[in-house]
Amino acid sequence: MPREITPYLMFDGACKTAMTFYQHVLGGKLDVMTYGQADPKASDSDKDKVIHARLESGATVIMASDSGHGIPVKDGDDVWLNLQCGPASEVDALYAKLSAGGQTPQPPQDAFWGARFGMLVDKFGVQWMLNSDAPGNAGQS
Repeated sequence: MPREITPYLMFDGACKTAMTFYQHVLGGKLDVMTYGQADPKASDSDKDKVIHARLESGATVIMASDSGHGIPVKDGDDVWLNLQCGPASEVDALYAKLSAGGQTPQPPQDAFWGARFGMLVDKFGVQWMLNSDAPGNAGQS
């Protein structure tokens, strides 16, 4: 599977409004999941925030979420690059290489949506998310 890089936008509570606006402008299909839908134990302050949104319009894909757990979003940390990988082992290998000399806020782990996922900031300050194919998808080993 060829790797794809998708912009991932971080918001401080305005994700649903922003992504609805982008859908209005670009057209396409918008999927939104809140923290409360993903985890019934989510805090009252996070339950209505968006844990993941995906807008697909033709070949254009934009993903986004609201920052949760009281972590504010500031200019400079509001855009991440999501690298869609093949099998989980590819996430681990690329994470090790990209994180060299950088910061590792979330090492690869098995995520609730069925994929292997990790987040890092490389030595140049670029923010990355690495996501494997979920089991059952092409490229998963």
